Amino acid sequence: MDIQAIVEMVMKELEKNDTKIVETTPSKKHQVNEVIYKTEKIVTVDDAIKKEDIEKAQAITPARIGIGRTGTRMKTKNYLDFRIDHAAAQDAVFKDVSKEFIKTMSLPVLQSRAESMEQYLMNLDSGRRLSAHSIEWAQKNLRQKQQVQVIISDGLSSTGVEATIPDLLPALLQGLKVKNISVGEPVFIQKSRVWIQDEIASITDCEIVISLIGERPGLATSKSVSAYFIYRPNEKSVEADRTVISNIHEGGIPPVEAGAYLADLLEQSLHYKASGVKLARIKGE
Repeated sequence: MDIQAIVEMVMKELEKNDTKIVETTPSKKHQVNEVIYKTEKIVTVDDAIKKEDIEKAQAITPARIGIGRTGTRMKTKNYLDFRIDHAAAQDAVFKDVSKEFIKTMSLPVLQSRAESMEQYLMNLDSGRRLSAHSIEWAQKNLRQKQQVQVIISDGLSSTGVEATIPDLLPALLQGLKVKNISVGEPVFIQKSRVWIQDEIASITDCEIVISLIGERPGLATSKSVSAYFIYRPNEKSVEADRTVISNIHEGGIPPVEAGAYLADLLEQSLHYKASGVKLARIKGE
């Protein structure tokens, strides 16, 4: 259910819909619910003792603070805000990345073995391996023995991918180009998980594979992605071998800044021939 539907449903429950007549043809009219709702942080606590302090706290955190109540229930505005954020989180998980986005970014599209969102969510392994057709395509088309191979994965937030990758990916590629690091053509893999990078690394024989993947959305934001990379993965690789930078979005680590930072980390990983905990130890972190 999308945000508009959630708002319309709640407004109908509260009997506060505004309606108007819209002429669609010279001989036919129908009613349309018009809902305009503005989301903004305001203190809804009645007679707050230190309202200014609450407003300052609201400005620096996505947490739901300064929420008022009517009897035992939250106020209508806070209830609507919650339902809208919840709908956005659901959309981020269940909606596919748009074809327009893929076309604009000029990304080849591969597919994991997950044939549906239900299978992707219930069977973790299905998102960790490429489909047979995608394996064949990757073997024929992806450049071999590059220093870095980039994967974009929808993961659990198509919204995060569409909102963040247009700035994050160019910044990352530009940073690697400046450092004279060779990069294979970035690919988009539908319904994929982090570990699918191991199979891509095996196919391309790259030194490092990095996944830019949609994060599990929360009520604070549905637009966040994470970056996972690993140096020379193999059948014995574990989570500790991967370096991760998370919370990349406009309200966290800005995508452009994250791209430049990731380029620096990848350069270090190539230099030390390590990633994850091993890289952190070498750097003394």
